[in-house]
Amino acid sequence: MKTFENIKTLDDLSMILKIPKKKLTYMLYILKPDNAYTSFKILKKSGGERIINTPSNDLKDIQRSIVEILWRQQKILWEEHKIKSNISHAFVKKKSILTNARVHKNKRYVFNIDLEDFFDSFHFGRVRGFFEKNKDFLFPQKIATTLAQLTCYNGCLPQGAPTSPIITNLICNILDMRLLKVAKEFKLDYTRYADDLTFSTNDEKFVENLEGFKTKAKKVINSSGFKINEKKTRLQHKNSRQVVTGLVVNKKVNVNREFYKETRSMANTLYKKGEFEINGKNATINQLEGRFAFINQIDRFNNGIYKNDKAPLKLCDLNSKEKQYQMFLFYKYFFGNSKPCIITEGKTDIVYIQSALKNLYEYYPNLVKKKADGTYQFKITFLKRSKRLRYFLDLQLDGADTMIKLHNFYCNTNNDSFPNYPEKFKELGTIPKNPVIFVLDNELENNNKPLRKLIKNVRLDRDSSKYDSFKKKCHTNIKSNLYLSTHQLVKGLQECEIEDLFDDNTLNTVIRDKTFERDSKKYSDEKNYGKAAFADYISKNYRDIDFKEFKPLLDNINEIITTYSLA
Repeated sequence: MKTFENIKTLDDLSMILKIPKKKLTYMLYILKPDNAYTSFKILKKSGGERIINTPSNDLKDIQRSIVEILWRQQKILWEEHKIKSNISHAFVKKKSILTNARVHKNKRYVFNIDLEDFFDSFHFGRVRGFFEKNKDFLFPQKIATTLAQLTCYNGCLPQGAPTSPIITNLICNILDMRLLKVAKEFKLDYTRYADDLTFSTNDEKFVENLEGFKTKAKKVINSSGFKINEKKTRLQHKNSRQVVTGLVVNKKVNVNREFYKETRSMANTLYKKGEFEINGKNATINQLEGRFAFINQIDRFNNGIYKNDKAPLKLCDLNSKEKQYQMFLFYKYFFGNSKPCIITEGKTDIVYIQSALKNLYEYYPNLVKKKADGTYQFKITFLKRSKRLRYFLDLQLDGADTMIKLHNFYCNTNNDSFPNYPEKFKELGTIPKNPVIFVLDNELENNNKPLRKLIKNVRLDRDSSKYDSFKKKCHTNIKSNLYLSTHQLVKGLQECEIEDLFDDNTLNTVIRDKTFERDSKKYSDEKNYGKAAFADYISKNYRDIDFKEFKPLLDNINEIITTYSLA
């Protein structure tokens, strides 16, 4: 024992959890854990409802600390007992229903056992008894009682508490080892995903030995303090559909066709009506994204073509399921976006604009709101570049090439790689909900800079009147709900970066004896700090910084949004 051997008192527990003793005693004896939960219901896939009990933030902080040291202890136990962590796949890092199911793919027989009232089986006395009597813990009764009090709700482990998964897995270690022994006797592979036990084999004689296996398995399960849900126990043959934790495993791990068809149908309904349902109830776009992400996870695992997150050489290389996901992502972020979307050249630009809005919130009620608690609620979103968007839409993690790539989705050119999704959605009878606004540095006269390259790509300079208007107003509509905006030229400069909007006092700020330098050719690590550190300074000191030169840019964004909403 390395982690818990010195825990004898509440002071010891407080120290190892890194939670003040005062906070622990308040939660235990004044507030009491049972009064620190909120309950709600969610629908089960199989029908019916599941009650979720979530702890308050203070109790959750304590439970997360417990999880951290229990997980550390779990890994120590695996090493000491030479246990391979390939049996339990629920609530374990880098494990999932996918890793659980793939153990059983392409087998002659798959046998499933479901445990009845799984979480309710872990009652207060059982949790306390485990920590007190298990040879790997052997806590004093007072400490075992304290841990049970901090992790149980209404007398058992609650679904919704961060501690419940790790404790169930620790207690189930003995069950898993015993069932593994029985499984080996009958030439079976065994995994467990929470209350779902799966055994599989290619042994032709398994059916003959099935009753003997069931008898031994049931004895182990009952002696370990669990009951079998006989209604969900089933044997699946290779000539019928074999399902493990919701995934088909006959030839390869896959979602069933009905799930994929339902997901595609939900997406089509969303594109046509702007809303859709799951199980007869209004659903959110994030729920639908979860379904697409799940399908894609399985697809990537099976194909093994794109192991990394870089976009394929051509987006047309995406398979049919990936193209469905691509279409959904475009809709979510750029067509059905619930708020106006701002896309900047880099991450620091977002920090500057958000800081300016917080400083000037009284002038821009359409863009930001200061809440009663002093925090700010933005009424616009800023696109967060991600590996997922890079893979499916070829939108890079940084830089202005993203704007050109995104514009290509609005055109009828190169449709194999950049299908014209706005046109497709229009054919379905829907229109964009909010504008998407490109914000670039004002470097219009430099052919090598992003703004000039984008203008050439969108052919804005071919319409002299529109181009002249853009140069004067610094914003224009490109196509559909796609807009372009830049800031004004300042300080007599011929071209400006957004940092030029700050006054000289701000730009000359000294941080730890270093000065700000944005030119990489002049930058010295010993003398200078870069854009990331400067943006951090701006974010922390936004109340005291002069943002007056940001007003024309914010006015542009505000005008675009206001005009679009009135159209």
